[in-house]
Amino acid sequence: MNDEGADAGPPALLRTLASWQTSRISILGARLTAARMPLEARSDFAVLAALEEYGELSQAEIGRRLGLDRNNVNGIVTRLHGSGLIERHTDPADRRRNIIAATELGLRHLHQLNGLALTVQDELLAALSADERRQLRALLEKVLQSHPAQPA
Repeated sequence: MNDEGADAGPPALLRTLASWQTSRISILGARLTAARMPLEARSDFAVLAALEEYGELSQAEIGRRLGLDRNNVNGIVTRLHGSGLIERHTDPADRRRNIIAATELGLRHLHQLNGLALTVQDELLAALSADERRQLRALLEKVLQSHPAQPA
């Protein structure tokens, strides 16, 4: 075994793969996010963001839009409802469905969480200029749009 390149990092064959790079960035982003937001806050952020953008949604639709299992959505919705961050009512057109809406308190909580998320983005992308950040987001969005949606 050769110790000369011990500090050289991963081999070039890995470093040049976009899939390897994005995986490493995903891990780094998850670690930075975990340092700022507990796991529950991350799921709260996702659900509240969906409700803010799309308005009232059924629990099933929240799961589909976020790629979450319906049991997970039920737990998140129950917790958010118990904290007064969402309202939940039965759909009059289909009594089996729950319709979920964010409360004013929930939207304030969402904006607090968004501040934390933006701080993480600044940490993660500190090496990039504002223009490079826009380019990166646009390119990543283009790649994501070219593939079918996958569960999270």
